[in-house]
Amino acid sequence: MSGGVAEPNSPNGGSRNPSDAQVEQDFRHQALQGGADAHPRFGLREVHFRLGRRFIAVWWLLPALVMGAVLFIVAAKIFIGTGAGRSFINAHRCVQSRPRFAPGISAWVIITHAANFFFMVMIVRAGWQILADHPRLYLKVHSTPGREWLRFRGPVPEDRVWTAKDDAIMLSPLFGMPGGRHTIGVARHWHFIFDILFVVNGVVFIVFTFVTDHYLKLVPTQLSILPAAGSCVVQYAALHLPAAPGGYFRFDALQQLSYFVIVFVFGPLAILTGLAMSPALDNRFKGYQRLFGNRQFARSLHFLVMVVFVGFFAVHVLIVAATGFSKNLEGITLGLDRSTTLDGVALFLLALALTAAFNIWAIRFSWTHTRVLQRISNATVGRGMDLLFDHYAPRAEYSEEDISPYFWPNGLVPTSDEWKALKDGDWRDYRLKVSGLVEHPLELSLEDIKAMAKQDQITMHNCIQGWSAIGKWGGLPFADLIELAKPQPEAQWAMFYSFGEGGEGGEYYDSHSMHDLRHPQSLLAYEMNGEPLPILHGSPLRLRVENQLGFKHVKWIREIEFVHDFRDYGLGQGGYNEDHEFYGYRDEI
Repeated sequence: MSGGVAEPNSPNGGSRNPSDAQVEQDFRHQALQGGADAHPRFGLREVHFRLGRRFIAVWWLLPALVMGAVLFIVAAKIFIGTGAGRSFINAHRCVQSRPRFAPGISAWVIITHAANFFFMVMIVRAGWQILADHPRLYLKVHSTPGREWLRFRGPVPEDRVWTAKDDAIMLSPLFGMPGGRHTIGVARHWHFIFDILFVVNGVVFIVFTFVTDHYLKLVPTQLSILPAAGSCVVQYAALHLPAAPGGYFRFDALQQLSYFVIVFVFGPLAILTGLAMSPALDNRFKGYQRLFGNRQFARSLHFLVMVVFVGFFAVHVLIVAATGFSKNLEGITLGLDRSTTLDGVALFLLALALTAAFNIWAIRFSWTHTRVLQRISNATVGRGMDLLFDHYAPRAEYSEEDISPYFWPNGLVPTSDEWKALKDGDWRDYRLKVSGLVEHPLELSLEDIKAMAKQDQITMHNCIQGWSAIGKWGGLPFADLIELAKPQPEAQWAMFYSFGEGGEGGEYYDSHSMHDLRHPQSLLAYEMNGEPLPILHGSPLRLRVENQLGFKHVKWIREIEFVHDFRDYGLGQGGYNEDHEFYGYRDEI
């Protein structure tokens, strides 16, 4: 093998393996400089939404939004000046008097709110970086180019092969975490780590809400809050700020309803739509993703929830500033009802500075200690995903009518003379080598494999970049190969070696647990959609393990080696992308 990857049967790779520092340097160079001229940076001028069959620049929405806002303000002012408007406002007070509860802002409310802001900054920044790896949002599961409803770069070129990885765009480190292009592995580590903290913080907040009387302040208990919130909207829109005592005493109806929806609707929706992008969950419980329409609709909802969170924060800060900035911040940061000092403003600015400082540190840490971040994530996020998803054997299947009209290609087609000669010979001389900790080492021709039991399955492919597609696969159930080779008891993993190269050079490889390979839908596929496997999708043989993300479905398979532990191979992280692009080795979302 070339490119610094360990030879099969050569544990740890000896001196052939580059150091983590060298890999991090190569990764940093490729992410920040590689292809910078060929791939656009994120910018509003690149963002288009689809209207019918046309894509329209999002810039055209801005004058429409401004005009809509002006008309809304004018309409509100006219309405509030009429007798009907005054009667409506008087009948439905923006600030309600019931239920009654003690004023104040508890320390636990202040702490959980500050933590939530800190966590959300990291989640949103890393989320943008993840989106940049497949900068298109769809409403249908097929992820067909040209059918997206929102895109952050131009149309897919039709004059050449264009892979999903080619489609990734650059993000500035000022915007994304950690910035660069195709840094999805690092971004996912940050995103998932802070997702867990966000969930824990949210659970703490909800528990304290209901064990104290804070729920009386937050949770609506009467339907009268709906017209009261409408009264608030009219007054805010007319630029007549309602006479409110402030959040220290009581929220107005619109604030209360907004906070309730954010905490109890959009918070859970962010979590549930994120889980809907798990191949382990989707391919076990097909009905779960359909709660949101499909996987891509869930991904779009996940994005829109993020937009709602950001918009809510912006409006929240605007109202805080408009209704008494220093006094409000005294309550938000210190839990005090006073306006005689600027202590609250100072603490608010300090919180912003600490958040900015941590983000700067996190960017630097991402580039200088990438392997450490990966290991921390594997020990926390990876273990958690194992507990949540690893015991689900995939079983969801689809119909012929569900097959996607387009299936994004990915990976580098092999260029070696050996593979080209095999292809030119119509694979007659191809031999799949099965080696390692087995009782019966094998060399199987494609005809040998086709002569064994064949299984057809129509399943959904989930790429780590975010796109999905449904395809029909035909091939050998991997359990049958296991039975033929008879792995020894100490064989806990299988390494798959490809004729193709990884993005940083050297042979592509990945690993799978024996547990996953024994699943009924684990397959060595030689057919796709009823035809011989296309070159772009892994001919002559590719792997399907339906509870795992697409990068682990090794294409152009050359050899399978049964081993005790994947850590003895390559750079010890589980596969090529895990070694060189710092993916999580078991991230099943």
